[in-house]
Amino acid sequence: MTARLILICHASTAAVRSSSFPADEPLDQHGEASAAALAGRLPSADRWLTSPELRARDTASALGFDAVVEQALRDCDYGSWSGRSFEDVCAREPNAVAVWLNDPAATPHGGESILRLIQRVADWLQGEQAHHRRSIVVTHPAVIRAVILCAIGAPAECFWRIDIAPLSATGLSGAAGRWNLSFAGSAGQDRL
Repeated sequence: MTARLILICHASTAAVRSSSFPADEPLDQHGEASAAALAGRLPSADRWLTSPELRARDTASALGFDAVVEQALRDCDYGSWSGRSFEDVCAREPNAVAVWLNDPAATPHGGESILRLIQRVADWLQGEQAHHRRSIVVTHPAVIRAVILCAIGAPAECFWRIDIAPLSATGLSGAAGRWNLSFAGSAGQDRL
């Protein structure tokens, strides 16, 4: 049997639109409307999971599902940068940003490193293969990037080379300790 995951990136928020490090913000009006437009268009699943952040829970709710909160799916902890724009952080801490973007072990913001995020996600993925079911997961771009790296065995240095758009979907199938990336695209596509 095979485990199947469909990871849906949360809908847009003010932080997404302003290129800011997220805080625990709600969806913006566009995000709410876009997620609601997808309700009823997603495949059936054995279970729905969501990260604990409001934007992910709001997305799952707008999609019409009462998802179970999974702590391992929480967004990266951006520490002192949370809620600040990327532009502001770059202007005030250019060296720290450069280190952070080039060293997956760095935590100049005092939060979680990219390496720690990837390990957290890898541990969760390992547990998911024990269950032969289809799960739909609403989470964050950083978590989905980490899932993709784990699935294809790419190094942490590739983390920033993956773009994840609001409401995009990434599919995985896995068995016997191996995951395959099966698709990435719009959550409204028929291939889900």
